[in-house]
Amino acid sequence: MVPALTAAERERIPRDLPEWEPVPGRDALRRRFAFRDFGEAWGFMSRVALLAERQDHHPEWSNVWNRVEIVLTTHDARGLSARDLRLARAIDALLAGR
Repeated sequence: MVPALTAAERERIPRDLPEWEPVPGRDALRRRFAFRDFGEAWGFMSRVALLAERQDHHPEWSNVWNRVEIVLTTHDARGLSARDLRLARAIDALLAGR
């Protein structure tokens, strides 16, 4: 079983991951992304998929044309875990050079 985040870890989320927001009614984080077109959105999703595979932690996500929404939560922890924060940071790093 993967441990859930501690209260101290949760307090740092807004500072450490300012683009991610809590999902109402769930112990999860969400970020929405907008790209120039479908191809750019799909390319981003492909890069995220490779990150997720390497980390063995897979997001919930959706894509509509140039928009991508990613939700992170750890089902084994029944909510947020360090795995979600690590993947969120890695996803943010993909966009740093954009």
